[in-house]
Amino acid sequence: MSPSPHPDGLPRCGWVGDDPLYRAYHDEEWGRPERDARALYELLMLEGFQAGLAWITILRKREGFRRAFAGFEPARVAGYGEAEIRRLLDAPGIVRHRGKIEATIDGARAWLRLEESHPGGFAAFIWEAVDGQPIVNDWKDLSGLPAKTGEAEALSKRLKKAGFRFVGPTIVYAFMQAAGLVDDHTADCFRRRG
Repeated sequence: MSPSPHPDGLPRCGWVGDDPLYRAYHDEEWGRPERDARALYELLMLEGFQAGLAWITILRKREGFRRAFAGFEPARVAGYGEAEIRRLLDAPGIVRHRGKIEATIDGARAWLRLEESHPGGFAAFIWEAVDGQPIVNDWKDLSGLPAKTGEAEALSKRLKKAGFRFVGPTIVYAFMQAAGLVDDHTADCFRRRG
């Protein structure tokens, strides 16, 4: 599928469709290099919640997730216990999956450990997967786009070793695309770099 023209006349990656929320996400966020450690934590956790669901579902619930998880402030989320887990299992506006909720709490704790122990903190840990610079791929259309790569598999292993869960290579590759570690905008997309 090639980039699709929209009412504004801009060609976009074929996955975008006509949903205004999806268009805004594609145009303003997806594939832009993110180097803020807290924002990277939020994005990685949301990608974990997305497992088995459509990304648009998570986008529509993102504000609910932010409310439920204290703005994805890892220092606050790391302190959550069983009472907060029960509260989140009843929270409207999020995906209420115990394993994913617990993984988000464990992820906050892993994030704090990396912030304290890894040179440059969590953001540096993440960006080491691509030697600090985005990988710019050359896709003519979506047909060649992989579900995972060697870089995603390696980062997945490092994240698991650090204590993160719901970070398999497919989830990690989606995270890498979203966080701009990889530029997978198709060749004719107006957001394509270089």
